[in-house]
Amino acid sequence: MTPGGYAGKWLDVDLSKDKIREVEYGDKVLEQYLGGRGLAAKVLWDKVGDKYPELDPLDPKSPLMVYTGPMTGIYPGSRICVSGKSPVSMGTVGSTAATEFANEIKEAGYDGVTFTGKADRPVYLLVTDDGAELMDAGHLWGLDGEKTLIKLNKEVTAELTKRKPNVGLWKDPGMVYIGPAGENMVRNAAVMAKICHACGYGGYGALMGSKNLKAVVAKGRGPLPKVDAPEAAKLLWRRTHQILIGRTAMRRQGTGYAGYSVGAVTSSEPIRNWQEEWHDEKSYGGPMFEHRYWVKKKWADFNCTTNCMKISCIKTGKWKGDITDMPDYELQAYCGTNFGIYDPEANIHLSALADQLGHSGINGPNTAGFAVELHQRDILKDSDFGFKPKWGDPDTFDRIMRMMANREKIGDVLAEGTYRAALKIAEMKGLKPDELLKYAVHVKGIEIGAHGTRSDADYTHDISYAANVQGGDHTSTSVDGYNDMSGAVFTDSAVFCNFTYYGVPQSLVFDFAKAITGFDINLHKWRSETGPRIVTLQRALLMLGGPDLKWTPVKDDDNPPRFYEPLPSGPYKGKTTDRKLVDEKLKAYNETLGWDERGIPTKETLKKLDLGFLEKSVSKLR
Repeated sequence: MTPGGYAGKWLDVDLSKDKIREVEYGDKVLEQYLGGRGLAAKVLWDKVGDKYPELDPLDPKSPLMVYTGPMTGIYPGSRICVSGKSPVSMGTVGSTAATEFANEIKEAGYDGVTFTGKADRPVYLLVTDDGAELMDAGHLWGLDGEKTLIKLNKEVTAELTKRKPNVGLWKDPGMVYIGPAGENMVRNAAVMAKICHACGYGGYGALMGSKNLKAVVAKGRGPLPKVDAPEAAKLLWRRTHQILIGRTAMRRQGTGYAGYSVGAVTSSEPIRNWQEEWHDEKSYGGPMFEHRYWVKKKWADFNCTTNCMKISCIKTGKWKGDITDMPDYELQAYCGTNFGIYDPEANIHLSALADQLGHSGINGPNTAGFAVELHQRDILKDSDFGFKPKWGDPDTFDRIMRMMANREKIGDVLAEGTYRAALKIAEMKGLKPDELLKYAVHVKGIEIGAHGTRSDADYTHDISYAANVQGGDHTSTSVDGYNDMSGAVFTDSAVFCNFTYYGVPQSLVFDFAKAITGFDINLHKWRSETGPRIVTLQRALLMLGGPDLKWTPVKDDDNPPRFYEPLPSGPYKGKTTDRKLVDEKLKAYNETLGWDERGIPTKETLKKLDLGFLEKSVSKLR
């Protein structure tokens, strides 16, 4: 009998052979890894195994997972998780985005899709109640996000109407897709959802592009899967929504109001590639976006009471018609202050452009800011860009992001992501790598989220990134061995939104998980067994790395060099991340998880967590 919350079937698609089959995973595997991030890491290992260090993520053999979890659609805040071997870190990341696609594929009878191989032409996968089929996407290849959405919505709706005309009016399907950045295998490109949602971390847009896979589209007419204890789930559902509806600030304002406060109050916002983290630019306050640009104040994804998303639109001028979210905080920071830009309209334009091109709104702009600082330092020249880049100039960053997406001029190098671009530019200019890496703000190849550690006033602290198995991912930061276990590791595996998790009593959430699945699941067990199992598997894959990139334990378990420079301005001027404290906390963190002092899982820990299958490969790291 299938556990509650699961449709019970996953699709396995071999794009090279145009072959689609249905697979199932046993109850033990599901209880041990749940779904999303956890299950994807296990499936990745099962498909690759000891050959992992030699696998190029962009090789056709490299698996790509698009998974839901058992709580998706039932607990507030539906999301989808995209994963695989990361083209930027060589580890694996569980990257999630809000989208109705997650509900649609479950309602069609599937919990997710695993892709291998490479199609001989651009394709998209269409999933319906009748199964799955590969469709031609030649006419979609090269289109930006908005055009892709419009064409696919019309095309799929028309096709479903033709097939089943008696259904009535078909609503738009759900989908995840890539833009030009993914098609051209920009290493940190995003997998997009809706017009401005994104699975940004990990570079899985490049993985889709390497497979000639433009989109995955789903339309299901069935119900969501049954839960194990319906009456208990109903009560817990009501209680969860009662709590979330009380979070009025989040519902009314969203994260976009942080564009001012994270700089002015906590001094932890990226400014000109993290040269500073403080500003007092009131032009960047939330109301400056709200009064002129918001066209809809509440945008709720399926079954979400929080309604934190807002929609902004530029109605006149040269950027007329640009539409995006408020933007949310991360894009306010990375497509705004990070560029030295404090004009809401310019920020909306650049955020919309990142969405249209299929860049990760964090990772791509991080690389663009890095490039302009190299020009500021006279390392890159005007001739490298074909123009003179300037901080604070929207046209500068418009051009750079397009160059990256299309791999033109210096954009071809920047399309490799910040870390690899630093190495390549150092070689081009005859410099030592460290001379450029000191300006590269990343952890293990993955660019840092828009929350610094130097002020120690934000939620990110000393080892938040240094210990993170997902590198610079700000949604999955590590603190004490428990924080990341019961937080993002859980929500990314159960696959629902972090913003509907925090603020709700953890005991209630885990009671809800048990009512849905029927598994013997609780907070203590997740912290002591299930969470550590997933994180330990991710840590092993990250350190196995390869083939062109391997991380050195201890040396690479660190913050970017810039985070050890004193803050140059603001109320926290002179403050910096304490390197001694980082070293001490990393040792304690490793010990808490049963890893050795270098952060390599011990044989005893692997056995305890039922990860003995890793021992042969992990033993080579010790």
